[in-house]
Amino acid sequence: MKALRWHNVKDIRLENIDEPVAKKGEVKLKIQWCGICGSDLHEYTAGPIFIPADAPHPLTGDAAPIVMGHEFSGQVVEVGEGVTNIEIGDRVTVEPVYSCGKCEACKQGKYNLCSLMGFYGLAGGGGGFSEYASVPAHMIHKLPDNVSFEQGALVEPSAVALHAVKQSKVKVGDKVAVFGTGPIGLLVIEALKAAGAAEIYAVELSPQRREKANELGAIALDPSESDIVEKLHQLTNGGVDVSFEVTGVPPVLVQAINATKFNGETMIVSIFEKEASIHPQNIVMKERTVTGIIGYRNVFPAVISLMAQGYFPADKLVTKRISLDEVVDEGFEGLLKERNHIKILVKAE
Repeated sequence: MKALRWHNVKDIRLENIDEPVAKKGEVKLKIQWCGICGSDLHEYTAGPIFIPADAPHPLTGDAAPIVMGHEFSGQVVEVGEGVTNIEIGDRVTVEPVYSCGKCEACKQGKYNLCSLMGFYGLAGGGGGFSEYASVPAHMIHKLPDNVSFEQGALVEPSAVALHAVKQSKVKVGDKVAVFGTGPIGLLVIEALKAAGAAEIYAVELSPQRREKANELGAIALDPSESDIVEKLHQLTNGGVDVSFEVTGVPPVLVQAINATKFNGETMIVSIFEKEASIHPQNIVMKERTVTGIIGYRNVFPAVISLMAQGYFPADKLVTKRISLDEVVDEGFEGLLKERNHIKILVKAE
């Protein structure tokens, strides 16, 4: 079968590899759609970050080259021994988190903070940029009939957004700011709408992405037109309750912190390639808090339920659909050249 494998920085190859089989405790899927994640792009331009390159991952036993892709949906075509709650023909999405189940974080149910945490499609085991994948059954979530395969491929990034909002101090009626309206930033806007935020400000340089943020119900602001921190303080009478940093750009983190009011909170959702310098005094003097989140935990069912109600709409978020043959040129390179794309989905065929 065809599969896209990471070998090194800027070295991702579409190769023919053996088609997987459903081993004990696994479920084999015919992949329908797989999204290109910002994490995939980071691995392409600056990896390895999550990918095990020098030694096998402790939970998968795999090392590069590995099949990429962790935002995907598919249809069950084979069920391995011992799997009783999933049937051939089920329409599903995948929660691609590997965890050890033994460390203190896992014992507390915080499996996304596992000391050995990895992602299916980044740490090995297989991936969604392929024709088929055999996935541990506990990662499988069924899709209701009114949630499409395209939406199914958006469940994973939507879970990141929903987890960020759930872990924040956001309350119904709050004023919030989202710095960066790429795919995750727009999904954070959707999650904030579901959480009852009263005013959602979207800070974004790209006019196309600002337009998309407006379309989703946010108040889009261009940070190049004025001092964005001062502007947000004026609009909110003292600063937002919570800000979400979703760019991974160091100076933007400073803006996100300073845009909050006293006792405000900044949620760091991005993966940063470089260090960011912040002045602790800006946190101390206002008793602000800065919180980081990674991935998600225990939110896939909630995301799928919200999708069934109309949140996280694929028709407003997917801007390009390509084939496996086009992933490098039209996908990764396309995203680097045209940063106005929101979500690119890959059809496995």
